[in-house]
Amino acid sequence: MQKFKDAEILSPAGNFEMLTAAVRSGADAVYLGAKDFSARRNAQNFDLKELSEAIKYCHIRGVKVYLTLNIALKENEISDAFYLAQNAYNMGIDGIILSDLGLAKLLKTYIPDLPLHASTQTSVHSVSALKILKELGFCQVVVAREMSKQELEVFCKRAKELDIKVEVFVHGALCMSVSGQCLLSAFLGSRSGNRGLCAGPCRLPFEAKNGTGYDLSLKDLSLLEYLSELYDMGVRSFKIEGRMKRPEYVAAATSAAKFSLYNGYINKELDETLKNVFSRSGFTNGYYTDNLGRDMFGIRTKEDVLSANKAFPVLHELYRNERQSVKINLKSEIKENYPITLLGFDGENEVSVKGAVPQKAQNRPTTADDIKKALSKLGSTPYYCENFEISVDDGLFISQSELNSLRRELCEKLNEKRAEVKRKSSNITLSKLENHKKSDKTPELLIRVQNENQIPENLSGIKAIIYPLEENTEIIKKYNIPFIADIPRGIKDEKIILNLLRKFKENGGKAAFCGNIALIELCKEVNIIPLADTSLNLYNSETATVLENLGVKALTLSGELELSDIKNINSSLKKGIISYGNIPLMLFKNCPVKNGVSCSSCNKKGFLTDRMGIEFPVRCRLGYSELFNSLPLWLADRLPELNGLDYHILYFTNETPERVKEVVSAYKKGLSPDIKHTRGLYYRGVI
Repeated sequence: MQKFKDAEILSPAGNFEMLTAAVRSGADAVYLGAKDFSARRNAQNFDLKELSEAIKYCHIRGVKVYLTLNIALKENEISDAFYLAQNAYNMGIDGIILSDLGLAKLLKTYIPDLPLHASTQTSVHSVSALKILKELGFCQVVVAREMSKQELEVFCKRAKELDIKVEVFVHGALCMSVSGQCLLSAFLGSRSGNRGLCAGPCRLPFEAKNGTGYDLSLKDLSLLEYLSELYDMGVRSFKIEGRMKRPEYVAAATSAAKFSLYNGYINKELDETLKNVFSRSGFTNGYYTDNLGRDMFGIRTKEDVLSANKAFPVLHELYRNERQSVKINLKSEIKENYPITLLGFDGENEVSVKGAVPQKAQNRPTTADDIKKALSKLGSTPYYCENFEISVDDGLFISQSELNSLRRELCEKLNEKRAEVKRKSSNITLSKLENHKKSDKTPELLIRVQNENQIPENLSGIKAIIYPLEENTEIIKKYNIPFIADIPRGIKDEKIILNLLRKFKENGGKAAFCGNIALIELCKEVNIIPLADTSLNLYNSETATVLENLGVKALTLSGELELSDIKNINSSLKKGIISYGNIPLMLFKNCPVKNGVSCSSCNKKGFLTDRMGIEFPVRCRLGYSELFNSLPLWLADRLPELNGLDYHILYFTNETPERVKEVVSAYKKGLSPDIKHTRGLYYRGVI
């Protein structure tokens, strides 16, 4: 349909069979991962040879290919990731989906013609992020799955002004946490979701009081009934999750999405089949419709599995045959004493082939209709003939085998032409990264509190207080110590954040920790110094440089890094880590505690209990909530190992004022832990 000519159904491809299923079921584009640096490292994925073949296969059929290179990259990985992207570019890739801002900087600098797509791992869910993405060279953004219809409408309007294409997940699994903001798998088993190896612990029992018993497990997403509506508001890429699923699922989801977009309603038979092939007690549209709560939660039941087994054989028919989707025009000229010529044109590429000289007919001559019928038999190819011009002299005979051979040769030539990489190759060699200059300086101590009651009377040795932006910041005037704003990383309303930042500045605040790139822009708008919080997933020196160029003045590094990795990151800015506290593990828009109790009953003291009886605290902030680790991080007795950093942060949450005083004293004295604790990931890292 002409209206949707600029829309794309974007389907997952974890292997070549899934790729084939997606293309034959109507995908306009596919996304896939290489063997390295993909956020689905457990999928089969593609080596370089397979990647090249996949790109050729898709381009012949008019389908775009995007490479997912969307994990947080360690210092020693950034070069290899760049060269992988460069190889993909030289193979003809149509875009790279990535989350590492350092890699984005390198690609934009050295391969400026390579389209960059901001992964959902960048946690983009508010409009101020768009200006920064534009500055960094992104042309497309995969928005967070938690956005409502109203939020998307505002977002799409701003994206259009900046000429950034909006991509939305419309079907598939839903993570409970905002993508890019989850450390649960990393902390529980060193398998990092930010590194593509999430073990899915959220699908195990985590129970809120009076909850479902699986209060971190959401049903799968389905927005298929809203695709036309999404298109009208400005969404242009409709993404299906599922690189770890089966080809039958990809075929069903792609077919259903294509039908819904072009017809404006759901094909009920396809939708039911899709529900059978994979769901968790059905589907949800709760984020989009802003109907959050218990109905959004579900698990994979035995009945779901049995339904899928019945559906698989039927679904294979959706992609068993080649899909004729590429329109071509044919022209043939057949003259006595001259070789037969056949030309094919797809709107961009023209190819021609020549056959034998036709013979004089001994009996019935070959007619124009005979020739047209033979040369138009394109059923086993991706082509279909829209127009056929033919001229043939009377009294000639051309054998069926000759015509078939001409048709096959023309299709092969057209395949080759369509698969050609029509761009100048890139052969950049990156300069060797500088070695980090070692330092023995002792890091300064910062404390991060939840309220004024936790601020100790004795502030000697404490460089600054990190204070919640939503609390009463007038208290700043009472203290002779710098205050740094702790801005919630979940942004429900940017106007509220801006107003709170202005009040914070009026009361004497000068800097703020930002856990989302949109917050950097908001700080600059009110002339507050932005500092990088740990949830920006700062993993390498290139990303540090990007943040410095954006005006950030200090860098709190990812808690997934080992101390040895942290000290190898080069930056002229101050660097620090969190050294104490119950570390935030997940960010929710849909608070799981509300599955069992009201907000008034919870009183910000909610928790989830896992199958071992361990409690994980939950805290709400301005429309979002966070899950915290059950054990506090403790490094007081390891402080000499932090030398070389500029600061370390004591992150207080539910501690009493007395306990805050004890912890601060322990860190000043370098004491061993007096409670059950964790060393976090600083010594074991993640894979």
